Amino acid sequence: MKIKRIMIAAVAAGALALTACSGSTGGTGTTEGEGDGGLIGVAMPTKSSERWIQDGDAVKAALEAEGYTVDLQYAEDDIPTQVSQIENMITKGAEALIVASIDGTTLTEVLQTAADSDVPVIAYDRLIKGTENVDYYATFDNELVGNQQAWTLLNGLGLTDLEGNPAEDAPKGPFNIELFAGSLDDNNAFFFFNGAMDVLNPYIEDGTLVVKSGQTDIEQAATLRWDGETAQSRMEDILTSQYSDGSKVNAVLSPYDGISRGIISALTDAGYTTGDEWPIISGQDAEVDSVKAILSGEQYATIFKDTRELAKVAAGMAISVLNGEEPEVNDTETYDNDVKVVPSYLLAPVPVVKDNVESALVDTGYWTAEELGL
Repeated sequence: MKIKRIMIAAVAAGALALTACSGSTGGTGTTEGEGDGGLIGVAMPTKSSERWIQDGDAVKAALEAEGYTVDLQYAEDDIPTQVSQIENMITKGAEALIVASIDGTTLTEVLQTAADSDVPVIAYDRLIKGTENVDYYATFDNELVGNQQAWTLLNGLGLTDLEGNPAEDAPKGPFNIELFAGSLDDNNAFFFFNGAMDVLNPYIEDGTLVVKSGQTDIEQAATLRWDGETAQSRMEDILTSQYSDGSKVNAVLSPYDGISRGIISALTDAGYTTGDEWPIISGQDAEVDSVKAILSGEQYATIFKDTRELAKVAAGMAISVLNGEEPEVNDTETYDNDVKVVPSYLLAPVPVVKDNVESALVDTGYWTAEELGL
């Protein structure tokens, strides 16, 4: 794992030079930017998450900086809408597609249409499954994301540091923990959950951590469409069925900030208040509201994935293919989509807790101090 992280960091600088551009963190609608180059279609899943708005903005800016026209579409988590949008991009003459899929198993037919038209496809952060017609994949080290989410929980409980190294004089527990996972139609959800469970299972097996609900399988922990209200409802059910005896939840594994906020709402409604007995809660994506929750003590950590850099990599992949060049990749083994292993470029994620919010998010220009209320 350490060797893998070193390799990712070492290659990062070269991959980010694939295209000279900068991202934007502002909001956007469905747009078609003007440029002197060809048309590139960018399909994003939804604008209900600020993360995907930022991704769309950053990819669009990266491509336009290289002279391409961009057709940027959001499907609002509706699969038929996304399929139709991609079909329209192909019809309008898109020379390449960058696709963050809603459901990675539902695009086989439309991507065959793309292949028949010699349109290359870059999968963006979510692996597209069940088709040979996906050329490259730009993402983060998603197994490491899961490891980091688990390490942040253990760190908050005083068991390890943020890299998983055991703490001196660590408390023996037991600590009650509940587990949440992402949407089963998103391949990343499995990497996040499995990565986290690789870290947490030894503590569960020796009794340091106790999953009082008994819900330890991803199918039990899954949250359809990564929806915060769905997570809130499940957390409420767990609290009612398992913790009405006066026992407390000490930690909650959450794979995404929106889910974390749903969990926080359920805990608040159940009478939990921030302080010594407030649970340690993980997250992902460094969304503004969740970073503010970290600063206020409601959420312990998030995993920061700099989407500006991911956008540069994805745009660089598309441009390289259109120029008849081989895009730079650093993983040719991990991402099997059930038909082929998709050549991938993995970026390194960063765990963020209260102590490094400013250095990780403000100093890098991802958020301003004003946006975070600092």
